[in-house]
Amino acid sequence: MHARIDPPDDLLLLATQQSGVVTAEQALGHGLTRASLKRLVDQGSWQRLTRGVFLLGVGEPAWLALAWAGTLIGGDRSRLGFEAAGHLWGIVEDPPPTIPVLVPWTTVLDPREPWAFRRERPGVRSARSPGSPSRTTLEDTVIDLCADATPRELVSVVTAAVQIGRTSAGALLASVDQRARLSQRALLKELLTDVGEGAESPLELRYLHDVERRHQLPQARRQQRSARRQAVRDLRYEEFALLIELDGRTHIPGRFRDMERDNGALLDGEVTLRYGWGDVTGRPCQVAGEVARLLTLRGWSGVMTRCSWCGNVPVGDLTGA
Repeated sequence: MHARIDPPDDLLLLATQQSGVVTAEQALGHGLTRASLKRLVDQGSWQRLTRGVFLLGVGEPAWLALAWAGTLIGGDRSRLGFEAAGHLWGIVEDPPPTIPVLVPWTTVLDPREPWAFRRERPGVRSARSPGSPSRTTLEDTVIDLCADATPRELVSVVTAAVQIGRTSAGALLASVDQRARLSQRALLKELLTDVGEGAESPLELRYLHDVERRHQLPQARRQQRSARRQAVRDLRYEEFALLIELDGRTHIPGRFRDMERDNGALLDGEVTLRYGWGDVTGRPCQVAGEVARLLTLRGWSGVMTRCSWCGNVPVGDLTGA
């Protein structure tokens, strides 16, 4: 008859720090025996997530517990990457069902669901692994997520990363320059340059690329504060006293605040055009036509360039004729 050995407090504390997950090696190092581990599983106090990894308690494992388990399986130098790291950084909304875990190049692990172990070559990413559980840096996470992203996804990832305030366009650009191989380098650098110049949201970037640049409108100044009213406006064509407000909301909680700002701008001699996500992404050529007509009325001597998309739009919708 073997003496019953219960989990000591220091092992329970370690499990708490690891979202309830411990390895067999950790448990044995804190005084448990293999017989104790079997008893805890058999009686339903612990559950075996995979070979050599246990979750204290019963029920469906939380995603964070599975993420911790992945790094414990991978070893001391493993870390979460791609969508898993993005979720922990707050730039990927939903936790990925398959959890990418980066391991050293010399480490070979058998496939185990729900983890996807990826061997990484030294020097590709920063050696820093911040957070608990450890993950790639925010800058490396953004670059990894952008590698195979569509342009729209790329815009969302980059702006989300900058908006949480833990990195900057400059830091991201520096990380891009450090990558030897990057499939969307040119697009990513262009986008980060735009963010660095003041474009703060996916909607602002879509306006910049699909409305302003595609139709060669004058370049607006971004995130400008009015001199007298201290209101920050999304876009200002200062020479022509024209303001553009971009609103990605699907409801209108700030309706009266917006009205007050627009009225105040009009009293200062500035007129406001206001567009939502559906306008900028669904009818960018018509938006460009409206902006161009008002710019012309207010003194712009240029001419809007018709882009390749404009061929699908009736001429009257572009010119107002």
